[in-house]
Amino acid sequence: MHLVLAGGRDADQEELDELTLQLRERLLELDVDDVEPIRSGDVPAGAKPVDAFAVGALAVTAAPFALRAALDLVRTWIENRPVRTVSITLGEDSLELEAVSSADQQRLIEAFLAARAPEPDTGTGQGD
Repeated sequence: MHLVLAGGRDADQEELDELTLQLRERLLELDVDDVEPIRSGDVPAGAKPVDAFAVGALAVTAAPFALRAALDLVRTWIENRPVRTVSITLGEDSLELEAVSSADQQRLIEAFLAARAPEPDTGTGQGD
């Protein structure tokens, strides 16, 4: 799962970097395997490739059962931070949480998780 934070109008790159580190620390408190900054594709001249990270971007490695907990944490975390949106990408699906009401965000998360749920087996399993 990839998370990308977008700051408010007056947020600068340093503040966004600090917020990203705060979110990373909170996510690591969950039952996830790893949370790492995403490497940027564009390395500025003179920068070491190992130092080139996309500001505001994290890669979360977790078992499927930890997905809901991670999404709920992001939903509550964004409420009191100067972050405009958090874009979440999982495979080919994406979700964008905005600084809107908690109830609206919860509905978005539920719809996102429902769309990713495996289809129930409708076969009767009995020799037709």
